[in-house]
Amino acid sequence: MAHPRPSRRSLLRSGAALTALALTGGCASDSGDEEPPGPGGTASGPSPAPSPAASGSPAASPTAAAARAMPAESAPHTRTFMAWPALEEVWGDQLPGVREDIAGLARAIAGFEPVVLMARPDQAEQARQACGSTVEVLELTVDDLWARDTGPTFVTGPGGLAGIDLNFNGWGGKQTHANDSQVARTLLDHYGVPRVQAPVTGEGGGIEVDGDGTLMATESSWVNPNRNPGRTRDQIEAAFKELLGVRTVLWFPGVAGQDITDCHIDALARFAEPGTVVLHRPGPDTPPDIWTTASDQVLQALRTATDARGRTLKVVDLPEPDLDLIPGAGKDFLATYLNYYVCNGGVIVPRFGDAAADDRAAGIIGDLHPGRKIAQVPINHIASGGGGIHCATQQQPAAPGTSPA
Repeated sequence: MAHPRPSRRSLLRSGAALTALALTGGCASDSGDEEPPGPGGTASGPSPAPSPAASGSPAASPTAAAARAMPAESAPHTRTFMAWPALEEVWGDQLPGVREDIAGLARAIAGFEPVVLMARPDQAEQARQACGSTVEVLELTVDDLWARDTGPTFVTGPGGLAGIDLNFNGWGGKQTHANDSQVARTLLDHYGVPRVQAPVTGEGGGIEVDGDGTLMATESSWVNPNRNPGRTRDQIEAAFKELLGVRTVLWFPGVAGQDITDCHIDALARFAEPGTVVLHRPGPDTPPDIWTTASDQVLQALRTATDARGRTLKVVDLPEPDLDLIPGAGKDFLATYLNYYVCNGGVIVPRFGDAAADDRAAGIIGDLHPGRKIAQVPINHIASGGGGIHCATQQQPAAPGTSPA
């Protein structure tokens, strides 16, 4: 029997809090800094678009901006960023289990490259004890664990490394983010990395690049008034090209309003390498829902799509597990192996508890990433909140001319 498919991360349990967020368009920083500008808007109308100029950390030059490029995730990393989930109002009684999963994930990645885990000062010691000495804990006030979306998206160029601040607004004001909206700025300031404020609002989980000029994204998570009111797809695409150095953007419709991310690409389709897309595929008996619909959209579009080099794209199916075989899998469970993470010398893959599907996924992903060790990590508490490994991580690529970690 098929279970209802996930809604991709539960919203706040407080309806009043959600209503307030929807009316205000989010919260200002607790630190008293200016509210992060961006086209997220409020209920009364859109906010003016932010300037793409860098602020906070040293500014990137126009020459560097013209030559920026977002490396593929498979390129060498300096470190991985993660975050310690802070709020019971978001996770309720799942919080201890989610923290256990985050600690296990951090330790697994630390076997391949340095991990920096952001944690509130009053929770930092707890995080250190859970993660052990192989994980560095950075005292930085966060709200939740989704470092892919709250942290900066890194690019490289002639001027070295820079971080793109995508103006995180709680996925369109759906969840508390007073502190998470400041994570990109604060993290870049801490490491002295130039910060480039994007002229659009979105999340790192909403973009997928091949490192060779091609980007994939869903319209539902970008061309959406909860993030970019009044912005056309062409305007957002132009921002991607300037910010990330891509030449071709492959757009898929996606599904808006059915999960908190409005259908992020990183739970749907990923580049295994230039020219090869690995695609989440539902089981044969799965009823139509957000992820089955979106997966079919992508499959149809990729049949005629070409990338920035003019290549037709090979599509590799990555089947989901059987929810009936996963203990405790509820309606919000994100049952996709596609949300894996590529790090230095390894790939971190979820292990859900459907042994046959877990092994099949590890084999497919291993074949797609030859020469890397596959590490399977249990993340069922994270998945029960509608997220995955990729959502909980953000890579800092090695700057050109430097050695990776």
